[in-house]
Amino acid sequence: MDWFATQLLNWFDHHGRHDLPWQKPIEPYRVWISEIMLQQTQVATVIPYFERFVERFPNVESLATAPVDEVLHLWTGLGYYARARNLHKAAVQIVQDFDAVLPQTLEQLESLPGIGRSTAGAIRAIGHAKRAAILDANVKRVLTRFHAISGYPGTTTVANTLWALSESHTPHKRLPDYTQAIMDLGATLCVRKLPVCGACPLHKQCRAFASAMVDQYPEAKPAKIKPERSCRMFVLQNSLGECFLEQRPAEGIWGGLWSPPQRDADYSDLQMLDELNLTSRCPSARQPVFRHTFTHYHLDIEPVFIQIEDGQNRVSSKLKHVWYSKNTNHKLGLSSAAVKLLALAAVE
Repeated sequence: MDWFATQLLNWFDHHGRHDLPWQKPIEPYRVWISEIMLQQTQVATVIPYFERFVERFPNVESLATAPVDEVLHLWTGLGYYARARNLHKAAVQIVQDFDAVLPQTLEQLESLPGIGRSTAGAIRAIGHAKRAAILDANVKRVLTRFHAISGYPGTTTVANTLWALSESHTPHKRLPDYTQAIMDLGATLCVRKLPVCGACPLHKQCRAFASAMVDQYPEAKPAKIKPERSCRMFVLQNSLGECFLEQRPAEGIWGGLWSPPQRDADYSDLQMLDELNLTSRCPSARQPVFRHTFTHYHLDIEPVFIQIEDGQNRVSSKLKHVWYSKNTNHKLGLSSAAVKLLALAAVE
């Protein structure tokens, strides 16, 4: 075990996080669920979602046999919904191909939907206590600063260098502790802004700290202007206060989630009513445009609220749809836009 791993583990024993819900107990299934949820999401945000998720789906079999709508329902608000769809697909594959036991080899783990090299390493190291390196955002930050690695970590050259360093520091024992320790260090001390270098167990040999250039690492992704797009979302509400929702196609933004109908920015109220063979009982109302930002573009959404004539619950829609209220038994995954618009419409 090198100096890096030794110092890190000594720090972890006294200052690391030992009471996270996926550590009680540590088992491959719980590690897998937590690692997927923690992708691009903070621990504090994930904890309540994780606890609800594993209470409903305590094992691979229960997740594999659940309707995907219910999986997305429990994911609502956590974002990056492809993660939830891939969890469900992977659970089905684990039941079919691995007798409902999460595999141990990196190759087998990476064959599952939604599991990349770093996530596979975390599951193997923490869940199975087998040697494997990881390279999530926290680990990249720790390694680029400790070794003063220049360049954006998203490039192939820099990523290959960081993987080699991660491999070299990973010890042959205490794998679960070491893996959790390096993630904890990046999440609690070696943070992106205002790192707490004085308390860091690695600062005595950290090259970025020695040169007073900690804030220069890791290098930021080169700026790229995101394109802007516009649309309208139609919030159609019946006399019972229920809101008309469509299920979005499985592929694309908010794939498989439920949302008020989204149409082009110039699509009129009359076109929407015509499409569904409905009539309104009062003039429609508009709310201010709000912006939702995706990875590759900004979407400006104009909400249009329409009250439907009494008794008009049957619509001529070719899409999968439902009249939704919180009091029904519908367990649906809702897009973030749907959550916002349902709140504006006071759907109960």
